[in-house]
Amino acid sequence: MQLLTFTVGGETYAVESRRVVEVLPLVQARPIPQTPPWIRGVFTYRGTLVPLLDLAVRLGVRAPADRLSTRVIVVELRPAEDDRRRLGLVAEDVISICSDEDAVTSLPPLDAARAAYLGRLLLIDGCTTQLLEIDALPADDVPSGLDSSPKPASP
Repeated sequence: MQLLTFTVGGETYAVESRRVVEVLPLVQARPIPQTPPWIRGVFTYRGTLVPLLDLAVRLGVRAPADRLSTRVIVVELRPAEDDRRRLGLVAEDVISICSDEDAVTSLPPLDAARAAYLGRLLLIDGCTTQLLEIDALPADDVPSGLDSSPKPASP
């Protein structure tokens, strides 16, 4: 499987590249009151509103200040023709595309209900990389509506 690697809190993470729609420069998000601190808000992406998650806050690591290299990785959750839910993920910087076949070794995902989004640990090119299960990133504490399919605004 092909992976897009990036850093958060100085550590390397990855998502399946087939789930990546686009990588954007950091975008401004409209804050949404009463949401968890790891939700920066929503932003407009190609005519739809997309939730923007701050991965550093979600992963519980110290987040550096936003820089020119900060990126938004737009990913598709549960890809299907009839349900195209998207999510923006804030990452420090995008590193590269690689394959999980390049891993020298790996550990299975953690068995932690509160961290179901943490997938396998891979050792690729001497770097420990944590695979993120993007379908598990939204959680029960996401207000309903932010976790539903984006619908274009009515004319």
